[in-house]
Amino acid sequence: MTSAGLHLKNDTPFVTDPKQGDTSYRIIPSTAMASDIVQSHTSIGFDRTAIYRDLNVSFPMDRLRELVDKGVIDRLAPNFYSFMGALRNPRGIIEDSGPAVARRLQNEGADAVLLTPT
Repeated sequence: MTSAGLHLKNDTPFVTDPKQGDTSYRIIPSTAMASDIVQSHTSIGFDRTAIYRDLNVSFPMDRLRELVDKGVIDRLAPNFYSFMGALRNPRGIIEDSGPAVARRLQNEGADAVLLTPT
């Protein structure tokens, strides 16, 4: 799970309203490749250069796959989830989208969740 505002290229970008923010989430299949993913997170508070060079800086999907290959972890859940960070009011995540993703992760059999920021 990430708060880096990542999503598949064909998904709807996150809304960048500075007052309301976007508390929705995007589903990224765990089989997706870095080249399938874009970032629509906008904030003046960070430099995206590292993410453009290597998505794993913020979203370590390749490193997780390596851990599966080495037998360190058993498997990945079928989906990764992405939220928009830098929210002034996270109420929508706390009350709605966060619990929805938690239910999805439980239904997918996830035993643990790694949360990565932007």
